[in-house]
Amino acid sequence: MEQKFFIYNTLSRRKEIFKPLHAPNVGMYVCGPTVYGDPHLGHARPAITFDLLFRYLKHLGYKVRYVRNITDVGHLEHDADEGDDKIEKKARLEQLEPMEIAQHYTNRYHQAMDALNVLPPSIEPHATGHIIEQEELVKEILNNGYAYESNGSIYFDIEKYNKDHKYGILSGRNLDDVINNSRELDGVGEKRNQVDFALWKKAQPEHIMRWPSPWGDGFPGWHCECTAMGRKYLGEHFDIHGGGMDLVFPHHECEIAQAVASQGDQMVHYWMHNNMITINGQKMGKSLGNFITLEQFFTGNHESLEKAFSPMTIRFFILSAHYRGTVDFSNEALIASEKGLNKLMNGIADLSRVQAGNESDASTKAFVAGFRQQCYDAMNDDLQTPVVISHLFEACHLINILLDHKAQISGKDLTELADTMNLFAFELLGLKNEHASNNDVREAAFGKVVDMVLELRKKAKDNKDWSTSDQIRDALAAAGFEIKDTKDGVTWKL
Repeated sequence: MEQKFFIYNTLSRRKEIFKPLHAPNVGMYVCGPTVYGDPHLGHARPAITFDLLFRYLKHLGYKVRYVRNITDVGHLEHDADEGDDKIEKKARLEQLEPMEIAQHYTNRYHQAMDALNVLPPSIEPHATGHIIEQEELVKEILNNGYAYESNGSIYFDIEKYNKDHKYGILSGRNLDDVINNSRELDGVGEKRNQVDFALWKKAQPEHIMRWPSPWGDGFPGWHCECTAMGRKYLGEHFDIHGGGMDLVFPHHECEIAQAVASQGDQMVHYWMHNNMITINGQKMGKSLGNFITLEQFFTGNHESLEKAFSPMTIRFFILSAHYRGTVDFSNEALIASEKGLNKLMNGIADLSRVQAGNESDASTKAFVAGFRQQCYDAMNDDLQTPVVISHLFEACHLINILLDHKAQISGKDLTELADTMNLFAFELLGLKNEHASNNDVREAAFGKVVDMVLELRKKAKDNKDWSTSDQIRDALAAAGFEIKDTKDGVTWKL
């Protein structure tokens, strides 16, 4: 059955049916990390969000070229023209080459992404490997009259562009007042207007990272790399450009302006942005100094953490909220995610213990018949992962009922139930069972033996043989099993 997939387009501010420009091929560009420090929880959210989109588009049958860049040069602050180059600054402090710093933290980022089960992109270009493309972009903008040279640096002329097109269409900002107010600062610095941004910066004598250009030795401005590399690998028009919501302004706004100023029209069809992870209501990030690295989450080595949390707990925590909603960090929220993940993994593992019958009862048959499409409906509605997870929990509830012999399921329906749970939990949500045995056959046989013992306990309880029932329960507890009598039946785990 063909699925109609709706995504929210930041540019139009509405959900739209996804229609690729070059169906069945999809071009997707996502702003990757700035590699001057260990990856933190704020890096995990866009990586997981667009990994989910990458997985789902491929599942729907699209051929996806997913480009995720590495920023390893240039001004990295949001006031991109005046901020320090963090890589160069760290290289000076540690007396290393800037590329040593960049490579070290790129490796650390990849290790964290592997732990989170984030698939590698199709292409991962580095800004330093595409200086020529960025210089060509600057030349085009200059030739079209939307940039000017000042003391060896090149700046984008916001006022000129804003008259001919419109600057602020993505963020909704009206810059007319800002431009007028900036005129009071004329003659201060190199810019005509304080809102103009750097396309190319002249390198001062002490600047390590520098390249020759028609305007003298220098380095590209922050915004150039994504426009230049997106166009190189995906063409002048491609489908999706994504990143964190903090990049809407100025980074992505400047990318739109650069594309229009250089080629005459917009480059991107759909803009997608995940919301922030906050701590005490404030954005978590390096610039604010309130971040917790992913390694610290995995080891528990941070004063704000009550314990260590596994990579899949972090992934489940992020997927438990819709990607456009804010997620606030707390130990309580992570502990709840850990419990929810364990419940889901135990439910899927328990499928091997369910005994199929000839026919499913009416309630079971109805649930299984609608289960897969309910999950698809949630994914097709702008990737509603919390709803998908709620449907998976409903399936776990059914599995407990089946194990307690309060419902019946046919072999065909059991296969469909298992296939759907595996598809959405593992293939699409990208979760892994971190405690899975390497010998599934042996584990399944082990579970069946435990079920046999619990069945004997159930018969003893039915016969009001409380002594035998308690003896079996205590013996299992002494062997390391946790037995729970619930309203849905008996559950167990080691």
